[in-house]
Amino acid sequence: MVVLWIGVMAVLIHRSYIEASGNLATDLARYGSSAQWRGVYYRGEKIGFTVSQTVPVDGEDGALELQEDGQLQMSLLGSHTITMLRTTARVNRAFELQSFTFSLDPGTGPITVAGEVRGSGRAGLTSRTTGLHISITSNGRTRTEVRQLAERPMLTLNLVRRLADEGLTPGSRHQWSVFDPATLRNAPVIVTVGAREIVRAANMPIPAFRVEMEFAGLHTTSWITDTGEIVREESPLGFITVRETAERARSLAVPGRIRQDLLQAAAVVPDMSSGLPPIGDPRDVRRIRMRVDGADLSSADLMGVGQRVDGNIVEIIDAQKISAVAASESFEPYLRPEPFIESDDADIRAAAEEAVRGVSGPRARAESLTRYVSSTVQKKPTVSLPSAREVLRTKIGDCNEHTALFVAMSRSIGIPARIAVGLAFVRGAFYYHAWPEVYIDEGGNRGLWLPVDPTFNQFPADATHFRLARGGLDKQAAILPLIGRVKIAVLELEVTPGSTPMLVGQAVSGAPIALPVQRLASRWCLPCFLGGHE
Repeated sequence: MVVLWIGVMAVLIHRSYIEASGNLATDLARYGSSAQWRGVYYRGEKIGFTVSQTVPVDGEDGALELQEDGQLQMSLLGSHTITMLRTTARVNRAFELQSFTFSLDPGTGPITVAGEVRGSGRAGLTSRTTGLHISITSNGRTRTEVRQLAERPMLTLNLVRRLADEGLTPGSRHQWSVFDPATLRNAPVIVTVGAREIVRAANMPIPAFRVEMEFAGLHTTSWITDTGEIVREESPLGFITVRETAERARSLAVPGRIRQDLLQAAAVVPDMSSGLPPIGDPRDVRRIRMRVDGADLSSADLMGVGQRVDGNIVEIIDAQKISAVAASESFEPYLRPEPFIESDDADIRAAAEEAVRGVSGPRARAESLTRYVSSTVQKKPTVSLPSAREVLRTKIGDCNEHTALFVAMSRSIGIPARIAVGLAFVRGAFYYHAWPEVYIDEGGNRGLWLPVDPTFNQFPADATHFRLARGGLDKQAAILPLIGRVKIAVLELEVTPGSTPMLVGQAVSGAPIALPVQRLASRWCLPCFLGGHE
């Protein structure tokens, strides 16, 4: 789910959707003296850079190509990772999007998303519909589809240039739809132009307009010149980009390993002051009752599958206590392929059939898939697009990669599965996490949705898995505004007899064994690699 963090981080870095080639120096050779370089910082520590430029398209009157490359270097639970990025977008003289190519390489090879906007009146589209023809390429294979959009989309890459082209007028307000290649969805962005201010960048004062932007529930502040150059951008979550010279932008301020750990910074340390013992092994938890503040808990996704919400009180029971009920919904959506859940891929189906060979019954087959994915995928924090096909190839990833592969494999052999996202408890804190829910058909039109966790090798998942949403990256975006705001107080805790004593409301000496994490979250982070789950 770090991918979603990268996707929304593009609001801060604007235009940070990029593709990596094998040689960064070669990629950067296309940038001339007019290119704009920016350093990317997290809480004062440099984690990378971006560089962008606009060039005319030969032979096309007024057409422009917007280009950007970059590099992000991060620490994720002690693992050092470097991600290469590239974007190319073609626009007309009004800076309206015509086509784009976006991809991202976490070091295992790029996944590329390309799109072409085709206006109304083509391919049977209505006069009010725009067709976006999308292709997704990984490991030399390409999938295509067409999305029909209510209006012509923009990328964050061309949003600022279009804003400058229309004129930066203090007090003006704009609302556009921005297409996010990571989620393959349009999302509204609201831009408000403020007064002109003097901003220091590259050791010199620069006049620029203060621009406030709301996107995916997150707020950023930018300082933009009349020509559409971003001098500085700030996020309340601690990210800053600032214009720098090419030499300074490409140099890291801290040699060696990045000190700020983005994943640990996302953790939510629960309040156990009600006299409860610390949560030892989450697998021993049979029931947990919590007060959750700072989040809207009204979504229907929060109810069911062992979880119940009453106001701001959340109760989760051990998934082994979930009973089968009469089927009341269509499972067809949970059996078909999706852009990054390639359940119709021959290799994924072959791997799934091998994983369940000789195993009969939906429950036993689902467990075999859980064990297979857990043992096959190397647990490593990854900034990538979680394509199931790519995960099967690289066999590397975090909880999003584990979940994408499990869901695709499960669907490929006819077992309905879907993605759940929320928080899970690991060694003293709740971390943002993703896991699958799989439908267990018990016959007679009865069955149950069961949470499982191939990242932690749990079948079923333990009762500290607090679900906030279901679905792919487009659904998960709704959770981003919660990061850094959620507070959890554990009110009641029941555990397996003979493990941690079941003491509710009684003072216990000692304190929870908590990691040195901070409540202020990063953009999007996961708990998958803290260990303790075998």
